[in-house]
Amino acid sequence: MRIADLLKDELDCVKVGYPLILASGLDVVRRLSKMTPVIADLKVADIPNTNRLICEQVLAAGASGIIAHAFTGRDSLEACIEAARSAGAEAYVVTEMSHPGAVEFMAPQAEKMAALAVDAGADGVVAPGTRPDRIRLIRSIVGNLTIISPGVGAQGGSAREALNAGADHLIVGRSIYESKDPKDALDRIRVEIG
Repeated sequence: MRIADLLKDELDCVKVGYPLILASGLDVVRRLSKMTPVIADLKVADIPNTNRLICEQVLAAGASGIIAHAFTGRDSLEACIEAARSAGAEAYVVTEMSHPGAVEFMAPQAEKMAALAVDAGADGVVAPGTRPDRIRLIRSIVGNLTIISPGVGAQGGSAREALNAGADHLIVGRSIYESKDPKDALDRIRVEIG
């Protein structure tokens, strides 16, 4: 909460994942959403009804966006997108994650998942900031949809390279929240971007 309050005017939003929500409850989404928009990075991946229920809970708590997986299929993904639409929120679809293991199973399916995100009416996709070539590929499929890219900083992704490859927004977590000086960490990323 301290970091969010410190940086709220300098960030587009705050991404909140399962670890924080499990440790603090949905109240953390409520509290953060009073300061800045919140994207709930729950990587929702279940049957349609369960997906809908998960999304409805976090969106009712104040999240203005959700992140869902596409590998569960169109019906499950559409349940997330419909829940987001009903709440006036945005839905982002994971095409490929930023860690090395994603290359094994996600990368070979990323193009199909990007196409599904477009067909299902998602607002944007998640493409790995650690692999700019993959961002370029995903951009060629999703056209003008928003691309948010994780993996910048702690995972080794370059902010400049991710943006040059076609990312619209960077997801930067540990480099900022694990820093002794979060403002300075954010400023260093801005210097890298140029």
